Amino acid sequence: MSSVLELRPSARIYPKVRHAIPRIEWPAFAEDVDAIIELKKRRNAVVLAHNYQTPEIFHGVADIVGDSLALARKATEVEADVIVLAGVHFMAETAKLLNPSKTVLIPDTGAGCSLADSITPEDVRLLRKTYPGTPIVTYVNTSAAVKAESDICCTSGNAKAVVESLGVERVIMLPDEFLAKNIAAETHVKIIAWTGHCEVHERFSADEVRQLRDDYPGVVVLAHPECPPEVVAEADFAGSTAAMASYVATRRPPRVVLLTECSMSDNVAADHPGLEFIRPCNLCPHMKRITLGNIRHALETMQHEVTIDPGIAARARLSVERMLAVG
Repeated sequence: MSSVLELRPSARIYPKVRHAIPRIEWPAFAEDVDAIIELKKRRNAVVLAHNYQTPEIFHGVADIVGDSLALARKATEVEADVIVLAGVHFMAETAKLLNPSKTVLIPDTGAGCSLADSITPEDVRLLRKTYPGTPIVTYVNTSAAVKAESDICCTSGNAKAVVESLGVERVIMLPDEFLAKNIAAETHVKIIAWTGHCEVHERFSADEVRQLRDDYPGVVVLAHPECPPEVVAEADFAGSTAAMASYVATRRPPRVVLLTECSMSDNVAADHPGLEFIRPCNLCPHMKRITLGNIRHALETMQHEVTIDPGIAARARLSVERMLAVG
């Protein structure tokens, strides 16, 4: 029997996640992993997973992984008939915008986002009236309806480049206030910010960073730009999840902390077993709604399909495509 189990795909995957999942717990995941791999073949499907997904998803069943920018770019290259988005709803909408002819599924329709919920299309229209002629740069962490009211999208990885690509003295940047303020500190462009916050990153504090340095001498602190500016100021480096992963890979700090969602450290640690990852843990409750079980159910039942009103989709797609053209 053991030889049969060892032939399963899940058995070959386990070494990648053993730092995060005890061997005794792996059988609870293995059945779903094997079933999802088989279902992907049957449905001609791929799984796109954000960096905040748990290791059994990120390393176990995902075909494409990355931050919001990477997922947006790679979504345009997908040849499969079905895309399962292991992430939050706005990410699934973005995948659908870029693949209108494909079936895009989100395993749990309740996987939302505090940033996306912080602004409405009506808010954007009011901003246009308040600041006539000022371009609106919208973070991808927003609904398709909000993207449709915007001039161009951005991610935390390309926000500065997008802002400066417009060649203007002033822009509106929404909805993340802290991202806008952190980018404003890096550019001469005046940025008018909205007041949305990520419920994960807003909880980090400068005092916490100083405490980490006291408790773990020599620790290198990497912060996501959705963190408050005073946290970014205390960090050694600030960047998107992709930029943080690249920093670890190239600089290889012996002791490092990633000020972002918990699972990010677990996933990066898998590629760097010799490094010590300190983990102050802020979980995203929305990301954690995605599980192996509901990914499997999505592929079994072809639920829940993401649809976008064609009129909204056309305008939102243009904002995303303009972002991708910037690079």
